[in-house]
Amino acid sequence: MALKSSSDRYGTVAITIPWVTAAAIVALIVTGLMAAEQADPVAKLALLQAHLPLGTGVLALTLLRIVWWAVADKHPASVTGQSRGQELLAKLVHGGLYVIVLLMAASGMATIALSGALPAILQGTALPDFSTVGPRLVHDIGGKVTLLLFAGHVAAALWHQVIRRDRIMARMGVGR
Repeated sequence: MALKSSSDRYGTVAITIPWVTAAAIVALIVTGLMAAEQADPVAKLALLQAHLPLGTGVLALTLLRIVWWAVADKHPASVTGQSRGQELLAKLVHGGLYVIVLLMAASGMATIALSGALPAILQGTALPDFSTVGPRLVHDIGGKVTLLLFAGHVAAALWHQVIRRDRIMARMGVGR
């Protein structure tokens, strides 16, 4: 498989980055939800010690992906047979995913910075109360929006693969 995308298929870089990002986002959603509901401070700390590097990795991958598209690669042609409305919706969801990842990273970093939690997370000591930190609300709401966008994206991909059978998943490295 080629490093760069062709007119009908994404290249290795454009396939690998989103699949790794998607797996990390699933892990972020799980660790974030578990940490938010966790009463045991030691367990909450452990979850946040996993959550922070995952979030940093997703931010780095997303920035790399943006730079990759801007500088080194081009998207394949649009899927044939799609209505203009479907194309617009796909662009809105993809753009929304970029925006929400950047918003989640910013609100997560702001929450950690304003709460003073970074030393506690790095040293494994008692966490501060995050509920008093403004960006935490943005991060909580953003997490729900991320889940909705992610679920919508997966549902659309499955609809293309199972109902339309237009082999759109092959463009992203799944099948032929």
